[in-house]
Amino acid sequence: MTTKTFTKTRFAPSPTGLLHLGNARTALFSALLARRDEGVFLLRIEDTDQERSKVEYTEAVEEDLCWLGLDWQEGPHAGGMHGPYLQSERGAVYRNYFDILEQEGRAYLCFCSDRELDLARKTQLAAGQPPRYPGTCARLSPDEVVARLQRGLQPTLRFRVPPGQVVEFDDLVRGPQRFASADIGDFIVRRADGTPAFFFSNAIDDALMGVTHVLRGEDHLTNTPRQILLLDALGLRVPRYGHISMILGPDGAPLSKRHGSRSIRELRETGYLPGAVNNYMARLGHYYENNAYLDLPGLAAEFDIANLGRAPAHYDTTHLLHWQREAIAQAHADELWRWMGAEVRALVPADAAADFVAAVRANVTFPEHALDWARIIYSDPLALGHPARQVITEAGSAFFEHALTGLARHSTNFKELLGHLKNETGAKGKALFHPLRAALTGELDGPEMASLMALLSPERARRRLQACLEIANCK
Repeated sequence: MTTKTFTKTRFAPSPTGLLHLGNARTALFSALLARRDEGVFLLRIEDTDQERSKVEYTEAVEEDLCWLGLDWQEGPHAGGMHGPYLQSERGAVYRNYFDILEQEGRAYLCFCSDRELDLARKTQLAAGQPPRYPGTCARLSPDEVVARLQRGLQPTLRFRVPPGQVVEFDDLVRGPQRFASADIGDFIVRRADGTPAFFFSNAIDDALMGVTHVLRGEDHLTNTPRQILLLDALGLRVPRYGHISMILGPDGAPLSKRHGSRSIRELRETGYLPGAVNNYMARLGHYYENNAYLDLPGLAAEFDIANLGRAPAHYDTTHLLHWQREAIAQAHADELWRWMGAEVRALVPADAAADFVAAVRANVTFPEHALDWARIIYSDPLALGHPARQVITEAGSAFFEHALTGLARHSTNFKELLGHLKNETGAKGKALFHPLRAALTGELDGPEMASLMALLSPERARRRLQACLEIANCK
């Protein structure tokens, strides 16, 4: 009998801006893995950058995750045994581990200025060497350290990378990885202002919070050996790391706003449904054999780390729109009614809501499209563009005289009205359908006319046919 291993994943954003597609995909993959394994998805806010971190961005991240349905089981508002979950509140934790590293000689104070570090990097690059800290302050005597402190210099704290070692780990996505410690160089774990560097706080918190699997972007791959060295030095558990592919624009450059990429908030405000965004993101760099629309439990059940690709994923608005249409097709009528917005609800009578949603569902992609159809059905006067006017004129006055007679006999029963017109005019195909659609909706295509006709009041339909009769008479 095999014992099921516990899975805890995390999403650890820095609240320095709105949540964008790349970070949201990382959150989604992490949440799907935890859900699939009946584990825990943890949210941690990495707000140690005091200048750039904003409370409003923390709130925005939480709001976006909730909108996507990516509920966390541990973290802000959810609680847990490993809080606090804002790094700005974990200073005492970090100071404890700074002290341990210093006491054990695994870290040292560094007084090098930015100018000195920049000069050293340029010298190494000119010599064809990888830029890394040359170890200048690692050789300072205790008296030299005291002298610099007495001069008021504010030092950073650097981790002393052990020489002659190879850091190895099996990346969940990219397979075996090897890094020589000689290529890493001693790195900063505490900034001069006393705040922890990303390498440090990120790794410490993952270990202390019991995270078992870390999924993150491939741009963090070179951070991983540093964090493994840190955790080993402190005797803390190392999670399993998986570095997922970047998302690129059509031109092969990293995805940005110039490619049409938008934040999750912007997608939501545009009218995308969360299921559409989730289905799209889930297939950006992850292969699903099932191409059908899946809800979150379905996406989780079929999520497999082995299906995460190493090649970059490419952003494509066409695919996002495909999943938007699929999400609309699958959505419950009540959900769509709310999604269509207050302006639609103000126009469409409440007792006609279900019929309206059913009529236009297949012909709307965003709420603005639903509003267009609500105005077409429930507002006057009806706007007629040039194509509609041309079709109406070509149909002739006799067509609309017969249409008015048919409406008087059959009311808004579209099938009966159509049969009457066919018998009286001999028109068929487009010559039959187009003039009637143009007269009643101002459009030449759209939802099924039988459904729209049922929503039109007989009096509104009569006024529109009468107006078209007058247009035809004026040709």
